[in-house]
Amino acid sequence: MALRLVSDFDLRKDVLPWLRSQRAASAAPGARGGGPGVLENNYESLRILNVERNENIIYTYKDDKGNVFFGLYDCRTRQNEHLYTFEKDLHVVSCSVNSERTLLAASLVHFTKEGRKNELQPGSKCLTLLVEIHPVNNVKVLKAVDSYIWVQFLYPHVESRPLAENHLLLISEEKYIEKFHIQVIQEDGNRVVLKDSGHLPRERVAEDFVWAQWDMSEQRLYYVDLKMSRSVLKCIQFSADGKFNLMFEAPLDITLSDSGFKLVNFGCDDLQDQKNLSKHLTLCVFTNHTGTLCVCYSPKFDSWGKITYTVFYFHKGHSKTFTAALGSVDSHVTKGLTFLNLDYYVAVYLPGHLFHLLNIQHPDLICHSLFLTGNNEVVDMLPHSPLQSLSGSLVLDLCSGKLYRAVLNQSYLLQFLWNTQLDCEKMAVLHCVLSCGRDPQFLEAKLIQWISENVSACHSFDLIQEFIIASSYWSIYPETSNMDKLLPYSSVFAWDTEIPGITLVTEEIPLPFMKVHSFKGYWEKLNSNLEYVKYSKPRLLYDNSMVQKEWHSLISEEKTGRRRSMVYMRNIRENAMKVISNLEARNLEPRLTPLFQEEDNHQRLLMGLLDLICQILETSWRKHHLHPQLLHCSRRASAAEFTVFHLMTRILEATRTLFLPLPPGFHTLHTMLGVHCLPLYNLLHYFDNGVLLLTETAVTRLMKDLDNSEKNEKLKFSIIVRLPPLIGQKICRLWDHPMSSNIISRNHVRVLLLNYKKQPRSSMIDKSPGSVEFLPLNYFIEILADIESSNRALLAFEGHDNVDAKFVEEAALKHTTMLLGS
Repeated sequence: MALRLVSDFDLRKDVLPWLRSQRAASAAPGARGGGPGVLENNYESLRILNVERNENIIYTYKDDKGNVFFGLYDCRTRQNEHLYTFEKDLHVVSCSVNSERTLLAASLVHFTKEGRKNELQPGSKCLTLLVEIHPVNNVKVLKAVDSYIWVQFLYPHVESRPLAENHLLLISEEKYIEKFHIQVIQEDGNRVVLKDSGHLPRERVAEDFVWAQWDMSEQRLYYVDLKMSRSVLKCIQFSADGKFNLMFEAPLDITLSDSGFKLVNFGCDDLQDQKNLSKHLTLCVFTNHTGTLCVCYSPKFDSWGKITYTVFYFHKGHSKTFTAALGSVDSHVTKGLTFLNLDYYVAVYLPGHLFHLLNIQHPDLICHSLFLTGNNEVVDMLPHSPLQSLSGSLVLDLCSGKLYRAVLNQSYLLQFLWNTQLDCEKMAVLHCVLSCGRDPQFLEAKLIQWISENVSACHSFDLIQEFIIASSYWSIYPETSNMDKLLPYSSVFAWDTEIPGITLVTEEIPLPFMKVHSFKGYWEKLNSNLEYVKYSKPRLLYDNSMVQKEWHSLISEEKTGRRRSMVYMRNIRENAMKVISNLEARNLEPRLTPLFQEEDNHQRLLMGLLDLICQILETSWRKHHLHPQLLHCSRRASAAEFTVFHLMTRILEATRTLFLPLPPGFHTLHTMLGVHCLPLYNLLHYFDNGVLLLTETAVTRLMKDLDNSEKNEKLKFSIIVRLPPLIGQKICRLWDHPMSSNIISRNHVRVLLLNYKKQPRSSMIDKSPGSVEFLPLNYFIEILADIESSNRALLAFEGHDNVDAKFVEEAALKHTTMLLGS
């Protein structure tokens, strides 16, 4: 399944064996009482009460006498600890323990035998107690009221030393929240007691709210109050010293006035009827370290044929309302919609019906999210019991008593990538796999293997482009999260293709109004995201036009010989060499592909994302069992070489559109394969349209490897006439052929006559022995010889040292002979 739930805690496995051992010890002859006493038929009363910020788990059960037992499981040491026992038959509403495990707060209710446990009976009291448990000592009643109370200790972010003051939140069903200041002192060694149990200062934190959520990891309180029938989301941040600040207010376009009172993550509440979750709305807030702020909302179900939910992406300034078809109109939904926080993603899960992975980092395009609906096997793989999403990626299954850590299943996603036929799913899973971040080189290798087999399988986007950009983004993003807005995330800027079974409505929403002016950590990043949305309208998108302009400028300078400052050019090439050396250092096995074996000045001027392209070629090269020595021009191309040539052509197309660099030697290798694979007409067409580049290395090899058969002569001549003059002069010297001699001679004459000024000459022509009786040629050669005699230094500097008038004469005669056919 796409989502893997890794068990961190299981009541049956991690607590029951310890309880049994404690029971056996307490039942032994001579054993003293006070420990947990449990009968086998009372184990069903065992349940989780709370998961604290340090991931310690508080649980409770009743022994055979109805006494309420409180225990704690330390997830770090994997040890259980008995905290306290109430020797009365009470039902526990809520419980919390401070970070030093010296104080326990509990809210308990006494139910009459006739009453149901989810209703307070007239005259009943909900007792909120504060207990000294290090060691067990005094019990103080904080409240005794006719409405439910939930309790939660605040946890400091640094647990370096015992705190002299603890802070406890009390959340009332009467729609207010109070914070108690509790000072403690040590007596008689390690004994911790309340300093002034008769007077515990308190203050109001919030009131008149209809919904609240606790973030145990970040110590934040989110709540919604109603102002003139309008829902407003507020957030309070608690600091280590117990102080708190209202951080923001944000209007929510949802209706909560008739939804009753609901708490999220204030312990593990079993008072609500879990069997009828579909009758209630779902609302939860998710954040991550990059400054995202998402509110997920699902109203009460009003149709069995479809389900609607809304995600408010406050960090992006818009909301998206998704409507998903459930398949048959007879589909009966008995469970609620579950939202799970997966860092860069939010999972939306309805057992047996749908599983969606929403990209909250880049939610603009629907193709970057994954939507699985209906009979897809992944929809039925997750537990069908209600799941509670805690802070971070922790997920609690109340029915089974298990605490999971939710992670994306890389193996399943990679397998899904091979099987899916939809472009939108390929796009979404590609990004999802790369965002996992675990062993990126392994993931890239698996994706490259898939791309090599499916390079032409996507019609809505360029697969190689998307992979290069996405992989590069996720490889550097963790270290440069503040630069996220400037980095290209995708090669696609719009998506108009319909997603099967999903309809979507996007709306702009008001941004949260920040109530403080000094930000650190998460709040600094959220504020930066909000400022970006506020001041970048229309929204700024990555544009490679600057890269394109710089690239064309550098290429033009290379061709014309005009250069920028030597320091600027040296810095560019030094950076390129660093990139290449780093890539070579990462490559543990010898490369099969003949790359990095030549100077490629153009590519070194724009060096960057080379390693991914090298990996793609290396994977394809190894798969098809190619070897550098196989590239001989005298043999016909194999089917494997055709395949690799096609892949390289697609890579070239992808990188050119994005102005991305290629590894030095790429164009040479591509051209050599092209000569193997293409007939002459197509080959020349590729040259003329810039698909194949005639690098000096490739042309040199061709001139040396190919014989002078009629077919090869046509190829060589076609290549030479397409070369830039400087390279053409060098290549012609490698081809011992009248045609090359003619080209060399023409160039030599052009240089000699460039600044020639006619001088009076004698009518007598000196004839050397063996000269031809052809006066125009003799006269012309004599002029050339005179010019050469006065410009030898210049000619030697320009590479004409092996060419003279005699060479020109011989070439002219050979060419004439060829034309006359004699």
